[in-house]
Amino acid sequence: MNKIEAFILGVIQGLTEFLPISSTGHLYLGRLAFGLEEAGLFLDTMLHIGTLIAVLVVYQKELLYMLKHPFSKLSWILIIGTIPAVIIGFMFEDYFDAISKTGSTIGWEFLVTGCIMYVADGVKNGYKKLDDLSYTDALVIGSFQAAAIFPALSRSGLTIAAGLFRKLDRETAAYFSFLLSTPAILGGIVLQGKAMIGGQVESIPFSSLAIGTVSAAVFGYFAIMTMVNFLKKHSLKIFSYYVWALGLLILILQYSGFM
Repeated sequence: MNKIEAFILGVIQGLTEFLPISSTGHLYLGRLAFGLEEAGLFLDTMLHIGTLIAVLVVYQKELLYMLKHPFSKLSWILIIGTIPAVIIGFMFEDYFDAISKTGSTIGWEFLVTGCIMYVADGVKNGYKKLDDLSYTDALVIGSFQAAAIFPALSRSGLTIAAGLFRKLDRETAAYFSFLLSTPAILGGIVLQGKAMIGGQVESIPFSSLAIGTVSAAVFGYFAIMTMVNFLKKHSLKIFSYYVWALGLLILILQYSGFM
């Protein structure tokens, strides 16, 4: 793992964690391109720490508020929205780990992501702001997040789409999607940390790890700010077209024996 590879993987993680195009799917493709299919859990953990830093910086006001007011409505909405992913993650962790390593389903998952976003983009503009979110809204959006445990179903794409289905305005749908990512990313880091305990940690130069983490944080921050502003005036359909094209290309390569 050299510094350039680490930087590029950090950029991929940072951008695609929050752009609705699937970070797991793109990281799989990035590793494949570099011949790093087994790059290792430690690197994954550090890249996720980078994106967690980005979220903590952007949402520091909201997170500090919840720390000071742990029983506030915002805290409960975040907890309820996280519960489906926790349940699905614990029940099917081994299964999803297995399909993530092979990448056999990612072409189809990119196509599904595109379809969900395309349909959601056609929903009449919503009116709900963050203060209007109900517990039912949080549970529905959280259920879409749980479905994104499949490697190339975009977590941000599905949760933004779910927000639009629940009549959130476009900016709020993106804003809540990224806020909801905080416990999801943190939970992923904890699970990866547990998996590393007692296991063999790959030898990657500290400088490469640091570069990957910093690039994930910087580009993650950029992606959050860009998407929240982008959705105020623009369509999700451009991302649908992208993941459809990518999914079809992957399927062609897989069925042709090139992947």
